Amino acid sequence: MQPNPLSRYTKKELARRNRAHTWKMMKENRVLYLFLVPAFIYLVLFEYWPMYGIQIAFKNFNFADGITGSPWAGTKWFRYFFRSPQFKAVVTNTLSITIYNLIAGFPLPIILALVMNSIPSRRFKRVAQTITYLPHFISVVVLVGMMSCMFSLKSGWVNGLIQRMGHPPVHLMGQAKYFRHVYVWSGVWQQVGWGSIIYLAALTGIDPTLHEAAVIDGAGKLRRIWHIDIPGILPTISIMLIMRFGSMMSLGFQKVYIMQNSMNISVSEVISTYIYKMGMIDRRYSYSSAINLFNTVINFTLLTIVNQISGRLSGNSLW
Repeated sequence: MQPNPLSRYTKKELARRNRAHTWKMMKENRVLYLFLVPAFIYLVLFEYWPMYGIQIAFKNFNFADGITGSPWAGTKWFRYFFRSPQFKAVVTNTLSITIYNLIAGFPLPIILALVMNSIPSRRFKRVAQTITYLPHFISVVVLVGMMSCMFSLKSGWVNGLIQRMGHPPVHLMGQAKYFRHVYVWSGVWQQVGWGSIIYLAALTGIDPTLHEAAVIDGAGKLRRIWHIDIPGILPTISIMLIMRFGSMMSLGFQKVYIMQNSMNISVSEVISTYIYKMGMIDRRYSYSSAINLFNTVINFTLLTIVNQISGRLSGNSLW
């Protein structure tokens, strides 16, 4: 057995040599590192510096005393939220919508990407991709306005079709039992094409000789998708799933708030809309900050757990 050439170095010596090598490489590529400066400044100013305000969640904040001068309250606002009657409702509504959205919306971009990748005609593929991408660029306000027109009881074509089939009109935008379905499937329609882009990019990285060998062996299109395409994009699927779990509790505020009304408030009041109402309308800044901090901690915990599980099961993780 040949001796290990690194065995004569201590751990401290190896660490010193690694640091020296790193600094040398950074010095040689200093021009490239300059391109990171604007992104670094942006992160510091708009992502890390605002964290200074997290302490509001632990204080009885008022504008006269400012953030640092406001009296300390400890975990008062967290306990107040956990004991409030809204706690169970907003957490349940948030989880039910996000889980529904995950089940319905996560697989469809993958399926669409696999179908698009299997289309032999490039011209048809480009047209189909353009059509599926376009809804992504519709603003949320316009989208909800479109749904209000389509689902209108008097002039909407959806209810017109329902009435022609002999059924009474359905108030899809008002009744609470339809809110989750309308919210989720309108979002799926809007984002499925855009979400398929990253999977199409991953599919282009698969070695084409694998498909050629499979065709020679007599494998059909479905078998090649199952045994070549899906395993090839599995790392991408794992990373995207981890990121989706990392924002499980962060349901988009804008669309929910616009769709919200007095008839569906029982199922449409989620954490993000509740934070807005408590902070911006009722001006309970410490209370809303505590709820938001709770939401962030849950997201980070889910992200860490799912990342560890994915790393152990598939070997794919964010860190």
